[in-house]
Amino acid sequence: MSTSPDNHLVNVLSHWLARHANNDELRAELAAADTSALGPDQREAVDELAHELSNGNGRGDLEMVVRETLEALVFGS
Repeated sequence: MSTSPDNHLVNVLSHWLARHANNDELRAELAAADTSALGPDQREAVDELAHELSNGNGRGDLEMVVRETLEALVFGS
């Protein structure tokens, strides 16, 4: 099983979407993630998600950004 940063983040985001992790746990995982191995679009998506989390947006808004971040991690560069 790969332990690359993008796979770890995909798992974290999936757990949050399934409500197995809360905003604080997601925020901590994003802060601890080493995004240096990610592509520029992937890093930008992770940074945007971290920003949205810090703004205290509601779950509906965050779900959209989490899904976009997942897409960038899986398909992005």
